[in-house]
Amino acid sequence: MSATPSSVRQDSGDGAAPRLPLAGLRVLELGHYIAGPFATRLLADLGAEVVKVEPPEGDPIRGWGSRHNGHPVWFSIHGRNKLSVTLDLKDPRDQARLKGLAARADALIENFRPGYLERIGLGPAVLHGVNPRLVIARISGYGQDGPYRDKPAFGAIGEAMGGLRHLTANPGQTELPPPRCGISISDDLAGMYAAMAVVSACWGRDAGQGGAGRIIDINLVDSVVSLMEGMLPEYGLTGKIRQPAGAAIPTAAPTNTYPCADGKWLCVAGNSDLIFRRLMAAIGRPELAADPRMADNAGRCAHAAELDAAIAAWTRTLPAKQAQDILEGAEVPCSRLYDIKDIAEDPHFRARDTVMAVQDPLIGQVLHPAAPFRFDGVAPAEMVRWTGPAIGAHNAQVFRDWLGEEG
Repeated sequence: MSATPSSVRQDSGDGAAPRLPLAGLRVLELGHYIAGPFATRLLADLGAEVVKVEPPEGDPIRGWGSRHNGHPVWFSIHGRNKLSVTLDLKDPRDQARLKGLAARADALIENFRPGYLERIGLGPAVLHGVNPRLVIARISGYGQDGPYRDKPAFGAIGEAMGGLRHLTANPGQTELPPPRCGISISDDLAGMYAAMAVVSACWGRDAGQGGAGRIIDINLVDSVVSLMEGMLPEYGLTGKIRQPAGAAIPTAAPTNTYPCADGKWLCVAGNSDLIFRRLMAAIGRPELAADPRMADNAGRCAHAAELDAAIAAWTRTLPAKQAQDILEGAEVPCSRLYDIKDIAEDPHFRARDTVMAVQDPLIGQVLHPAAPFRFDGVAPAEMVRWTGPAIGAHNAQVFRDWLGEEG
């Protein structure tokens, strides 16, 4: 690796997290693929004790992506700070173990299709029978009710039905399908919402709201719809349907991505009146800043094409890094479009330990992203206590500590 970020120590999977805010919170993950495990990854990064319950063959996500030393690379991050145990949820003996774990947990997060846990005898009524305080978050494609609840879904469907894929199309482009954003954004969104809802429900339960657990319904489609800004009220009031805008946005200008002399692209956000004036001065077009048509954001939006052409004419004469340096010198928000190599080697990310070198016992030294939240008194490296473990690596530890079983 050409980047040399700070290195993170590893413990054995039983290290406590006393300075992290969720230390002491016990969470069961009945998750697979992305949404449920992403929710618990966030909670684990925050210090919760997360037990990931996998089938004997492991979470199917372990088969996704590249492998190193025979182990999945992505799972180093996806499973970090979690304890892995294996249970066959259709086996009566393992169902009894799961109920024992649930009896000692604060929360449980699952992302099976609606009705699956009920069909195998582990629905919320059964789980609340062993632990009335248990917070249960259920993540699905379309929700636990409604006419679509039984339809299968993956992240791409959340993007499609939630309205995002309509917006990522290139204006006027009909030969190629609208592209996805490159990651499983609807799964990640649902996971973030689930983590937020679980913490909120635990807080409410313990803050005098009766002490009973709650059932939380999160789904991929609703998670994407929640990000549609003002589009729904606009449609309800006026019938307006927002159309794809490419690299621009329809509500502010100039904000776009511009070609540079070296074939790279520069994203520029000249949204406010003051920044717009600085931008026009930096590209040698101060007369546009003085033009009455461009006096406010509404006027600039009406003439966005003219402004974009002026900015692109300037960026085409310079390599992206040089153009970025000039605009940053003028305090204009901008950035080259980073690929993962740029991220791994950027001095800002390295100085903040956003990119960290972690020693993974299964795959060796590997780069991890830091948790996206920071707390005073806790270094980013301290939040990565161990990497994604092997399947069932903590069976003996969890069954002993949680259930009192002897080896």
